[in-house]
Amino acid sequence: MIRKAILGFARQVMPPISPSEKEALESGTVGWDGELMSGSPDWKKLFAINKPEFTKEEQAFLDGPVEDLCKMLNNWEIQKNNDLPKEAWDFIKSQGFMGLEIPKEYGGKGFSSQTHSAVVMKVASRNTAAAVTVMVPNSLGPGELIKKYGTKEQKDFYLPRLANGTEVPCFALTEPDAGSDAMSIGARGVVVKNDKGELEIELNWEKRYITLAPVATLLGLAFKLEDPDNLLGKGKRDLGITVALVPRESAGIEIGDRHQPMDMPFMNGPTKGKNVRIPVDNIIGGKDSAGRGWRMLMECLAVGRSLSLPALSTAGAKMASYATGSYSRVRKQFSTAVGKFQGVEEVLGRMAGLTYMMNAARTATVQMVDQGERPAIPSAILKYHLTENMRKTVNDAMDIHGGKAVSNGPNNIFADSYRGIPISITVEGANILTRNLIIFGQGLVRSHPYLLKELNAINDENPKRGFNTLVKTLIPHVWNSFKNTVKTAVYGITGRGGKAPTKDKATKGYYKKINRLAAAYALMADLSAPLGGNMKKEERFSARLADVSSNLYLASCTLWRFEKDGRPKEALPLVHWAVQNCLHQAEQSLAEAQKNYPKQSLPLPLRLAMAPVLAVLPALTFPTGFHNHKPSDQLDRDAADCIREPGPIRDQIGDGLFLPKDINEPLGLLAEAFTKCVEAEPLERKIGAGIRQKKLVAGTPRAEMLAKAVEAGLLQQSEADLMKQADALRKAVVAVDAFPQAKPAAVEPAEKSKPATPKV
Repeated sequence: MIRKAILGFARQVMPPISPSEKEALESGTVGWDGELMSGSPDWKKLFAINKPEFTKEEQAFLDGPVEDLCKMLNNWEIQKNNDLPKEAWDFIKSQGFMGLEIPKEYGGKGFSSQTHSAVVMKVASRNTAAAVTVMVPNSLGPGELIKKYGTKEQKDFYLPRLANGTEVPCFALTEPDAGSDAMSIGARGVVVKNDKGELEIELNWEKRYITLAPVATLLGLAFKLEDPDNLLGKGKRDLGITVALVPRESAGIEIGDRHQPMDMPFMNGPTKGKNVRIPVDNIIGGKDSAGRGWRMLMECLAVGRSLSLPALSTAGAKMASYATGSYSRVRKQFSTAVGKFQGVEEVLGRMAGLTYMMNAARTATVQMVDQGERPAIPSAILKYHLTENMRKTVNDAMDIHGGKAVSNGPNNIFADSYRGIPISITVEGANILTRNLIIFGQGLVRSHPYLLKELNAINDENPKRGFNTLVKTLIPHVWNSFKNTVKTAVYGITGRGGKAPTKDKATKGYYKKINRLAAAYALMADLSAPLGGNMKKEERFSARLADVSSNLYLASCTLWRFEKDGRPKEALPLVHWAVQNCLHQAEQSLAEAQKNYPKQSLPLPLRLAMAPVLAVLPALTFPTGFHNHKPSDQLDRDAADCIREPGPIRDQIGDGLFLPKDINEPLGLLAEAFTKCVEAEPLERKIGAGIRQKKLVAGTPRAEMLAKAVEAGLLQQSEADLMKQADALRKAVVAVDAFPQAKPAAVEPAEKSKPATPKV
C-alpha cells in the first residue's frame, strides 16, 4: 500500500507521457544535449566528434556535378517559368542527386550526411527551388524510410529506381486539420480482402503542402490503419499510424494542382485519394510494421531535421554575409563606403558572427549523425535557431542593400532566399511549436539523466519493481541536484566554474562560463519537473528554458569548430562574437525563466514547499549580477572586418557556396567590383590629399579630376585607370533592374464626357 501510494503521488507530480510521446522520446539518441542538462558537461565527449572530411569521390561530386547543376540555374528565369529548366530536372535525376545517401549496392551515391548537407548548401546558395527539389527525396521521405525499415523486396525494387530518378518521391503527412498536430491526421486505411482473397488496404486521404506532389510518381503516405476483421491477426481494430508506398498510377488518386508558397517555384501541392487500393505488402517494412509509422517518422525526423533546413539556412546566411560584406565596400554614400558607418558596421558584425555560429552548429550536428547519433533535441535546436538566424541575416542584408535588394529582377541576389524564409520557418515543425514545446518540453524528459528512467518506473505495471527502480534512480538524482545547487551558488559568485578542456587563453574562460550556466540550467530543469503535465501549458516558461539549452549548445558547437579548425587567430573575432552573444542570451533567458516560474501551476502542497527555494533562486544564481554581456562595439567592428576585408576568414565564410566568376553574373560582378574598389581605396585617399593641398578642386567631374591628378603627379596613369575601372564596376553593381512597360493608364488622356443637361 505504501509503495502504491508513493507511486500514485509520483504520477501526479511527474509529467504524464502518452504512447505517441513515448515513441517520440525513444526515437532519438542523447548526446551533448544530455551532457548540458546533467549540469557537469564532459567536454571530452564533444571533442570526440571528428572534424568532417570529404572523400575524394564526395569532393569530386561537389566540384563537378554540383557546380554544373548550379551553372544551369538562373533564379530570374526559374521564377518567370515557375519551374526548373528541363535540363536541370534531367541532370538531377541522371546524376544521382535524389539518391545521395542511398547505398551504392542499390545504385545510390552512398555519401555521408556531411556531404549530403554540403550538396544542399551549395545548391541552395544558387537557387532555393533546386535545393528543395534535391533535399526532399534525401531527407524525410520514402527513400530514407525504405532504406531504414523497408523489406528486402522493397529495397531491391524501389531504392535503385529512386536513386536514378525513375521514381520521384513525395511524402504526404500534412492535412488541413493536422499540421503541427500530426497525430490527429484524418487519413484512413482499412484492411480488406479483394475478390481473390488477397489482403489489401483501402485508403482515403486529403493532404496538402506536399513538396514534389505535383510531379511525384511514388507517394509515401501516413495514415491511421484500422483492421475491423482482425485480418492481420493483431487482435485490435485500431492499429495506429502506418506508412505505406502508394504508386501514383493507383486508381482513385488526384494529383496535379499546385500551391504557390510565396511564389517560390518548387513543386508543392495537394493530393487526394478516394477508395484507393494497395496491397498490404506496400506497408513500409511489410505487414508486421502496421502501426509503427509514428516511431519511423520520429526516428527519421531526428536525423532529417539536422540536414536539410540547417543546410539551406546556412547557405542563406553565408550568402547574405559574403555578398553584403562586398557590397558594403562597393556602395558609397557621402563619399564613404557604407560599410564604414557604425550603424552598418554593427549589422555586418552581427551577420558575420551569426553565420560563423550557424555553420559550426550545422557541421557539428551533422557529424554527430555520421558517427551514429540520432540527435532528436539538437536537430530541433538547429531547425529553430538556424532558420530564425537566416531570417535575421537575410533581413540585415536587405537593409544594407536597400533599394537594390527590393527591386525584383535578374540582378537581385536576395529575392529568392528572402521569399523562402517563411517557408523554412513553417515546415518540419513550426518554429513557435519547436521552441515552446519540443526543445525543452521533450528535452526535459529526453535529455535529463534520470527523469525518463523515473517516468518508466512509476508507470511500470509491476508496482514492486517500479518502486525499487524509482528508489535506485532517485538517490543519484537527488545527489546530482544537490551538487548542481552548490555549483550554481559557487559559480554564481565568480561567473564561471569547473575545468576547461583547453589551455588556449582566448577561449578557456568560455568553457567555464558554459559549465556555470549548465549547472544552473540543470537545477532549473529539476525544479521544472514538479509542474508535471502543466508543463505543456506553460509554453513561455518552457520556451525560455529552451533558449538557455539552445544557446549553450550553439556556443559549444562554435568552440568545437574553432578547436577542430586548429584555433586560427583570424577567426577569433567571430568566435568571440558568437559565444558572447550565446552566453548573454542564455543568461538572460535563465533569469527570465526564474522570474516567471509558473508557481500557480503547482499543486498547493508543492507550491508551499517550493516557495522558499524559488524565492532565493535568483540570488543563488546571480549573487553578483550578470556576467555575460552583449558583444561590444569594438567586437562588432572586428567581426565586421571579417567579411568586409579580404582575407582567409572571409574566404571561409564563402566556402561551400556557388560563387561564379563571370562578371555577367550578379555575384561575379560584385566580386570583381569588391576587388577593384578595395584596391582603389588608397588612391581615393591620394585624391583627398590633393584637394586638401589645393592641387585639385572639390566637385570637379570625376574624369577631369582623375586627369588633373595624373597631371599633378598625384596618380600614375595606371592608377587612374584602376579608379575608372572601379567607378564603372561600382555603377554596374548599384544599378537596379528596370523593365519596359506599356503606357500607364494614369497618363492616358481622360475621356471627354458630354456636358450634363441642366435641370429645369
